[in-house]
Amino acid sequence: MRVVLITGAASGLGWHLARACHARGDHLLLTDIDAGGLAARVAELDPARVLGIAGDICDPDLHRELLKGCRKRFGRLDVLLNNAGITHRSPTVQTDPAVFRKVMAVDYHAPLELTLSALPLLRESRGQVAAIGSMAGWMPVLGRAGYCAAKSALGQAFEVLRAEIDRDGIHLLMVYPSFLDTPIDRNALGADGKPAGHARSTIGKVRPADRMAEQLLDALKRRQQRLFPDRGSWAASLLWRIAPAFYYRQMSRRFAGEMG
Repeated sequence: MRVVLITGAASGLGWHLARACHARGDHLLLTDIDAGGLAARVAELDPARVLGIAGDICDPDLHRELLKGCRKRFGRLDVLLNNAGITHRSPTVQTDPAVFRKVMAVDYHAPLELTLSALPLLRESRGQVAAIGSMAGWMPVLGRAGYCAAKSALGQAFEVLRAEIDRDGIHLLMVYPSFLDTPIDRNALGADGKPAGHARSTIGKVRPADRMAEQLLDALKRRQQRLFPDRGSWAASLLWRIAPAFYYRQMSRRFAGEMG
């Protein structure tokens, strides 16, 4: 029996991960801030193998509830999938600092703190951790200063953490996708913290979330350290380092509509 904890599991990539893990026979602990959506998702799966606990992933009390519930219901934790995330679409100089703080809290502080809290259970199982970073953590994207900063912080922290927990037999996978077809962008915040009122711009293709879920789980099975599912965005990150002026010109044209 393998027990998997998935954050942000009520929609998007989290739900695709939950369905794929369930199909593989895993027992699941699912969490999401959308209590109604989470309850509906749990009802679609085998209740004997699934526990749902709703709450704000930034709340340390939720972390304690999740891990207590995991030990009580399943007795172990084998895989932690840090999927929950949030983004914004707004020029830096126009954005309320509260938006930056919220994005940083959800995309960086929450996954790091939950992972640290889960380490005792993961040590017992010599388990695995995965975190959803972004190519935006490697290269600047106009209108995403808070998101780029949060994903950069997440990537750096978990790259350091990998070496430290490897001594305990815990494997860590960092995933660096580009643009996915998930609610994270449809629910993006605007400069004032309300839903963004304009469509997003992208670099490269928008990838389906179900395919991303399968790639992630296969990477865990192979015990990869990093997953770069979109070679186009990976190439763009190299372009940013090799020819930053050219990269800025191209990005400025692609994202001009978001700058107001």
